[in-house]
Amino acid sequence: MVKTVFVIDDSVSNLSLAEQALEGNYQVMTFSSAEKMFPVLKKITPSLMLLDIEMPKMDGFEVLKQLKYDAKYSQIPILFLTALIDPANEAYGTDLGAAGFVKKPFTASQLLETVNGILGA
Repeated sequence: MVKTVFVIDDSVSNLSLAEQALEGNYQVMTFSSAEKMFPVLKKITPSLMLLDIEMPKMDGFEVLKQLKYDAKYSQIPILFLTALIDPANEAYGTDLGAAGFVKKPFTASQLLETVNGILGA
């Protein structure tokens, strides 16, 4: 069975790059905001989420808090996609339960390798 990966990022170019990197190995669903992702999440539970930190309305940290608070979604691994790699953000994200961080800009091969590592592919 093909594993599903959700990618949530307000950058169309990042969504496109992530989809191109992963689409041969995973079912990829992209969302330009967390608000658009949550209704789909009620119907489809992904194997992994790639989540931008800096987004309007609801940032990645807030999304992660909501997901980890709900037992139905708390076991989904979350990888942050971010240009905000610094010790404080990394510690905060890890404390909230993030599985890791992918620094932007990322390459397709780097992203695929990281996702394969998390999902055991």
